[in-house]
Amino acid sequence: MSKSRHPYPLGFREQIIALVRAGRTPESLSTEFEPTAQTIHNWIRQADRDEGHRPDGVTSVERKELQRLRRENKRLRTEREILAKAAAWFARETNSVPPKSSSS
Repeated sequence: MSKSRHPYPLGFREQIIALVRAGRTPESLSTEFEPTAQTIHNWIRQADRDEGHRPDGVTSVERKELQRLRRENKRLRTEREILAKAAAWFARETNSVPPKSSSS
């Protein structure tokens, strides 16, 4: 299992991307710095998407928005579930809904 680490700082990524675009190869940079060549290739690909040069994926802004919407959707589903259970409980307590029976 690989070790997890904190993401590289944005400034560091931007410097590595600038070096690649200036003519250095990801492989040579990976021997000089810590990120692997594949990581650097991924950064270049994502930077190209963010700048509109690649249409084959979501931009960083879209990814953040998607994550935010998924979190919000999960929270809203949980709230809806809680409210439905509370409404059912209050309905049973006020006898406005007959209790469930197994004879139906």
